[in-house]
Amino acid sequence: MIKFTAMKKNYYQRLAVMGILLIILFAFQKYTSRDKEKEFPDVQFIKQPFAVLHLTEFDPNELDEKQWQNLGFTEKQTATILNYKKVVGGRFVSKEQLKKCFAISEEKFSELNHYILLPETGKEARSIAFKSFEKKSITVRGKFNPDLYSADDWTKMGFSEKQAEAILKYKSYLGGSFVSKEKFRECFIISEENFQKIDPYLILPEKTPENYRAAKNFNTDKKKIQYHSFDPNALDFEGWKSFGFSDKQAQIIINYRERNLKGSFKNLEDIRKCFVISSEKFEEMKPFIKFNTETIAVSKNDKSETKQQEKTDFTKVDLNAITYKQLMEFGFDGKAAGSMIGFRNKLGGFVNKEQILSTYNIDPELTKKLLLTAPLTTSNVQKYTLQDAPEEWLKNHPYFKYSAEKIIFYRISEKDEKKIWKMLKLKPEYEVRMKWYLK
Repeated sequence: MIKFTAMKKNYYQRLAVMGILLIILFAFQKYTSRDKEKEFPDVQFIKQPFAVLHLTEFDPNELDEKQWQNLGFTEKQTATILNYKKVVGGRFVSKEQLKKCFAISEEKFSELNHYILLPETGKEARSIAFKSFEKKSITVRGKFNPDLYSADDWTKMGFSEKQAEAILKYKSYLGGSFVSKEKFRECFIISEENFQKIDPYLILPEKTPENYRAAKNFNTDKKKIQYHSFDPNALDFEGWKSFGFSDKQAQIIINYRERNLKGSFKNLEDIRKCFVISSEKFEEMKPFIKFNTETIAVSKNDKSETKQQEKTDFTKVDLNAITYKQLMEFGFDGKAAGSMIGFRNKLGGFVNKEQILSTYNIDPELTKKLLLTAPLTTSNVQKYTLQDAPEEWLKNHPYFKYSAEKIIFYRISEKDEKKIWKMLKLKPEYEVRMKWYLK
């Protein structure tokens, strides 16, 4: 009996010890897990900065996978778009068809719509105006500085006219220079395949300078627009541009006035209804809009009589003085007329007729007809020597601006202009056209 009692006592003692050990173990586990919770760092989600898209006109049929992603689509959305393209026959024929791709949201399509180089509907696509053209291959003949290339140079390389225009717009956005191969590669109109072909021939630094964003020519702030009283029925292409509208917007406003409204805005509401003029923009311009009531009151018959009375004798109109309205009268559209006058203003005047043929957006045959008809007077064109040319003039003149810094630097220590020309190491054709504006 005593033995049994002793065994029972030992059993309970062992049980108690095990219980104490378990309690200690649970307590230790709870304590250590609490410390771990305290040490666990807070989760922070890093937001991907939103890339601002700088859009320009593009043909969706020419975009590769990377270019679609540069437009803001994910890899999955891009794959869907390219698969959809195969389903519809390997080529998008209209905006209407592209819009049906479910990977492109309504909001995203609205953002891209004005830049898509496709007819609105399939019916328009079948018209003569929207013929498809065989895609050209890119050919590079030797090393070159892309900053010096004109639209004609890019088209000779194999790009379409629209692509060439887009490349120049991108250069303008960068501040007038591609800066580096890195920046050149970011031009979304240039596919990775074409960049690899061009890369070995580019005379550009590999990397973008660290202080690039602080450069003088990099300015993303919009210039403050100086408004003045104006008659919207007398405002030409350049006039609308001076109020902050793009080339495309200015032309749309003129077309809306001339075609939809048959030649004139009748009231403020007509201007407000033009879809490229936002409500904010309209309110900015409103205090300065002054209608010439006599112009609005002219009937169709009166207009035709006025045109007959004011018919221009182009054999007496100087090409350095010809106006926007006279160019329109001769047969140019608003965009071509605006381009010609804009180019002339940047040059400070034409010095030979061949220059005019290099203007963007013009009809070459119509231009040749004008050149054979109208005279050119160059006596009022401002000319300088390399030594006395103002810095601002050098930096803004289309023919000098890419060599301006070098000229300014070399002429400090060198007075002999022949030696300066040698140091500049320019292509003969560039040197020739620069000398047109020198004494």
